[in-house]
Amino acid sequence: MEAMTYVLDDRTWTKAERDALPDDGFRYELIDGALIVTPGPNTAHQSVVVALIARFVALCPQHLKVMTAPYDVVLSDRDVLQPDVLIAARAAFAHANLPAAPLLAVEVPSPSTQVIDRNLKMRRYEAARTPSFWLIDPEGPTLTAYELDADGHYHLVAEVTGDDEWTATAPFPVTIRPADLLR
Repeated sequence: MEAMTYVLDDRTWTKAERDALPDDGFRYELIDGALIVTPGPNTAHQSVVVALIARFVALCPQHLKVMTAPYDVVLSDRDVLQPDVLIAARAAFAHANLPAAPLLAVEVPSPSTQVIDRNLKMRRYEAARTPSFWLIDPEGPTLTAYELDADGHYHLVAEVTGDDEWTATAPFPVTIRPADLLR
């Protein structure tokens, strides 16, 4: 049985309060002041993240930087997210976090984080005007990619499963075949 993700919304949490929590192996994020507590990831999740990082790092232009969770993206004092993978301009990073929206945020949902990743987090990245947002579901495996339109709303640009492939153009050209992320 997989560990559960908890949303503690009985009060409004701040980044400072979240930062004071113990380093106990859980991921602590804030969405609109609600504390999201997520257990450590499973093997399939980590396999996707490692393969994606390797692909991104091999192709990433010098002016951009690739990071992986746990790494804070501070959108506000009440919205501190830790995407599984993110890409942003090197110049945008602070010493300990990214104090702005990334160019790309990637979430790898697990059964206990599906609703949060596909809804709450996606809406927060959209509101912060993160140009690209991807969901990579190891169960398909499936890559679902969204990009902001001119009105600042996400629209679906790709959904590929298994051995199908898709070439992203933003934040830089990269071809992804979901099945390769689990090999």
